[in-house]
Amino acid sequence: MIKCVKSCFCEYSTPQILVVKSCTIGTLYRLYQMLAIPLILCFVLLCGDHQDTDDILSSVTTKVKGIALTNTPELGEQIWDVADYIIPSQDDSSFFLMTNMIFTPNQTQSKCAEYPTLNSICTSDMNCTKGFKDAQGNGVQTGRCVDFSDSVKTCEVLAWCPVEKKVEPPNPALLADAENFTIYIKNNIQFTKFNFKKRNILPNMSRSYVANCVFNRNMDPDCPIFRIKDIFEETREDFQTMAVYGGIMAVQIQWDCDLDMDTCAPQYSFRRIDKKDPKSSETPVHNLRFAKYYKNSHGKDTRTLIKGYGIRFDVLVYGKAKKICIFTTIINVGALLSYVRVVDYNVDKIVGYNMKGFSMKKFKYVDERELISNEAPIPMAETHYGTW
Repeated sequence: MIKCVKSCFCEYSTPQILVVKSCTIGTLYRLYQMLAIPLILCFVLLCGDHQDTDDILSSVTTKVKGIALTNTPELGEQIWDVADYIIPSQDDSSFFLMTNMIFTPNQTQSKCAEYPTLNSICTSDMNCTKGFKDAQGNGVQTGRCVDFSDSVKTCEVLAWCPVEKKVEPPNPALLADAENFTIYIKNNIQFTKFNFKKRNILPNMSRSYVANCVFNRNMDPDCPIFRIKDIFEETREDFQTMAVYGGIMAVQIQWDCDLDMDTCAPQYSFRRIDKKDPKSSETPVHNLRFAKYYKNSHGKDTRTLIKGYGIRFDVLVYGKAKKICIFTTIINVGALLSYVRVVDYNVDKIVGYNMKGFSMKKFKYVDERELISNEAPIPMAETHYGTW
């Protein structure tokens, strides 16, 4: 223990000049240097360490187009356009495309029997509490037990009546034609550090081209208009199956820009986000409710409640730009050149292995009393190789 402490704290090491006069070793040393330095410089240039980087700032707007026709007992024959099936109105980087729905028409604010649940089924008024609001229910209980059907009684509620029924959505989906709808995505990006701006509508795209093109991975990979059916085919998902209960789909835009090479173009990819867990028996469901209000022939407020199932599209933008920076280059080259010292270490090993007296001459142990005496000073520096 004491020996270890003396070794660590009571010794000081300093390099000693030792010139080895050997053409073989000197040539090996210089060749080693000539090989190491170019490799280091090439590594800096090829790996991009000479470039500064910046993260992306992005804004996205979307526009959906398409027409669908439905014919249901509740509404009859009806045309659906973008104002009907995009709920709510179009957002910037995401939107909800309704593909299926359950209707509850002609609702008015009145009193009616609640839909049967554990909290609403009753046999007498004693089972109903006036003023009780069930979070899973449709209204406020009046305290009366009334007939929901010939065989079931439920608590009466003050609500929009008739109340919504708990039924499975239609299969196939009502808006099955939505697979032929198109999504127009406008994406503006900026790299503030380099004062660089661009958009996914590239300079070579004319107005007529954008109006008629459709994205195709092989034929037209730069077109910003996407057919929904093509998106699902790329993700190997079945649109008609997903349209019944809804889901979540991501449109990913990747910008990898080398501003020195003037290469900066978007790369599009697609992925389903809410993929079913194989360990779960539950089917992914994505829905929301909204209503269309109007006045009936008696002037009373009336609405049609729609429980809409659909696909949420999220546009996700990623990217990074790089551009040469002289200060970054100098710092990285300087840091990597420090590894040239490895050349000295390796040559020392080679010389020490082939010349047994090398270690004795390179490493000397001197007591401080010898330095205080009048003996000649010990030269200090680093080792050099070659014929001088």
